Amino acid sequence: MIGKLRGIVDSTGDDWVILDVGGVGYVVNCSTRTLAALPMKGEVASLAIETYVREDQIRLFGFMTDIEREWFRLLQTVQGVGAKVALAVLGVLKASDLANAIALQDRAAVARAPGVGPKVAARIVAELKDKAPAFASVDAGLIQLQDDIDEKRAPGAVADAVSALINLGYPQIQASGAVSAAMRSAGDGAETAVLIRMALRELSK
Repeated sequence: MIGKLRGIVDSTGDDWVILDVGGVGYVVNCSTRTLAALPMKGEVASLAIETYVREDQIRLFGFMTDIEREWFRLLQTVQGVGAKVALAVLGVLKASDLANAIALQDRAAVARAPGVGPKVAARIVAELKDKAPAFASVDAGLIQLQDDIDEKRAPGAVADAVSALINLGYPQIQASGAVSAAMRSAGDGAETAVLIRMALRELSK
C-alpha cells in the first residue's frame, strides 16, 4: 500500500498529476486545490497518498497534507459521497475551512463544490458534525450556538436576535457569530434588543 510519494512533476491534467519516482510515472488523482499548489513541471513534489485497490484497477489519490487525506476518508463515510465528490469538496474548501463549515452547519459552503447539491451537502454536515469540531478553528461556543439554533433549542431572545440580523441581510453564520460574541458580553438572560445592538456593534468592527 502506498502512503506517500515524492518525485518530479512530469505532467498534469484536469484532475491528475504524473509523478516521476525513480523513473516510474505514477498517475495520482488530485483535487483542483492540490493541483494548483503543486510546483512547476520538472520540480520535486511530495504528496500524501490514499491507495484504492479494485479488481480491475489501482487508483492513487494525492493530497498536500495528511489532514486533507483524512477529510477525504471522512467525506466518503457519508451516504452518496464517493471519491469524485470528496475531491470536488476539497477542491473548493481547504481542510480547515471544511471543518469550520461542517462544525457550523454551513450547508451553503459545502454545496459550492461541483456536483454537490443541497441534499448531499445537508447529509455531509449532518453526518460529520460530531467529528468536525476536533479539526475546526472556530469558537466552541459558536458551534454550540449554531447547533442549538438548528435544533431549535436556543433561547427565544437568541434565536430572535439571529433571525433579525439575517433579515437585515447578514449570512446566518456571520449573524450567529456576532450574537455569540454579544452573549459573552451581555451574559445569560439578555433581551433580544440588547443582543441585536451588541451584535451589530460586533459586525461593524
